[in-house]
Amino acid sequence: MHLGSVHVNAQEEFEEFNPGLFLSWDRQLSYTFGAFRNSYGDLSVAATAAGPSLHRPTYRMQVFGGLAYYPDNGRNFRVNFGDAGPVAGLRLFYRNAFVQFLPGDGNQADAVFSFGFSFPTRMP
Repeated sequence: MHLGSVHVNAQEEFEEFNPGLFLSWDRQLSYTFGAFRNSYGDLSVAATAAGPSLHRPTYRMQVFGGLAYYPDNGRNFRVNFGDAGPVAGLRLFYRNAFVQFLPGDGNQADAVFSFGFSFPTRMP
């Protein structure tokens, strides 16, 4: 469950409350897909894959990359495919909380931190 973000040295005003829901499927890679209210106030979808992670009893860390769709705003990113753009960074889980670090593109912010909660489930 995604809750919000912080834009470091932002060049414009962004919404920092970004609720969303993501589902992950953990195999050799961890695949995540979901939807959230983006920092422009619109609905976005994103899909990422994360490599093997560093695991400890209470925390884990992953490097991830993927694509996010920002309707009418994706072209604002320095690198874009129309309204879609690449996302990549570092994801750190501590118990059920997570924070993600995404380096900025040099246009709008130096970096973005996003955060939320994760709830593991087991399928039969």
